[in-house]
Amino acid sequence: MLLLAWAASAQADVKAGVDAWTRGEYKRAVEQWRPPAVAGDPDAQFNLGQAYKLGRGVPVDLALAEQWYAKAAAQGHFQAEDNYGLTLFQTGKRSEAVRWLERSSARGEPRAQLVLGTMLFNGDIITKDWVRAYALLTRSSAAGLPQGSATLGQMDQYIAADVRQQGIALARQYEEQAQRPPNPPEIAGGSSGVAMQTTELAPSVIAGNGNQDKPSPTLKQPPPTAKPKSVAVVDMPTGPARSVTGRGWRVQFGAFRDESNARNLWTELQRRVGSLAKLQPYLVKSVALTKLQAGPLTSSSDAARICADVRAKAAGTDCVPIAP
Repeated sequence: MLLLAWAASAQADVKAGVDAWTRGEYKRAVEQWRPPAVAGDPDAQFNLGQAYKLGRGVPVDLALAEQWYAKAAAQGHFQAEDNYGLTLFQTGKRSEAVRWLERSSARGEPRAQLVLGTMLFNGDIITKDWVRAYALLTRSSAAGLPQGSATLGQMDQYIAADVRQQGIALARQYEEQAQRPPNPPEIAGGSSGVAMQTTELAPSVIAGNGNQDKPSPTLKQPPPTAKPKSVAVVDMPTGPARSVTGRGWRVQFGAFRDESNARNLWTELQRRVGSLAKLQPYLVKSVALTKLQAGPLTSSSDAARICADVRAKAAGTDCVPIAP
């Protein structure tokens, strides 16, 4: 009975802290979370980690943030696992980060997929594996992470067509196997023990929208011999030229040994996906394969919306945003 009473009290303190945080009373939130965090409540521990990372209610202290994330992650707190792995990477503890990045990537966390995929491409700490690297960056890009799309576009310059195809096939397996929790909020521990859904994740340079987390993953250029022998972009003749505008984002639907298969797929997609009507199709020839792309689009979010529409209306069709 005493244990149940303590648990109820701890949950009430976490909820009170969440309410204070939502009102912008960050110091009050930290005061509410500290006792249950010290007593072992994982939501409170994660929330203290967030407070120290963001400098809300307490001074910014990444070392303390890492410690609180570690305590919550050790209890299986998904959000803490995600932030702990990323924080370890950002503070140079990359060997320790791999275990947590692997766990987060398996759940479909796009920032972890970006970091782990880049490490696999570079052979950074772990054995180089371009198939897995391409698969993870394909999933990160498909989730709408701008840096994931940009890094995937860089990989396209160096990875051979057959390896990319293996990576795309593996990405499909990852998507089918992913057991993703609901979209993670900034802080945890709303009513009934359910994490709040009214706030967003903290800014992160890994997510391409902030400068608090350093360093971010960087793709290292392989030797020149790793580049494709030739790359040519060919406009697909589909009738009178359309008037299109944009900054150069595209979406890619696959790579084909037979060019006619790319053309046939475009005809089928036009019939089934109305949002493609205003886009220009492209055939992008690289070595022995022809990639089918469409664009231009103004941003990664536009590309992500097109891909979501394609997956909804043409089930089984690959669709990956491609950065300019």
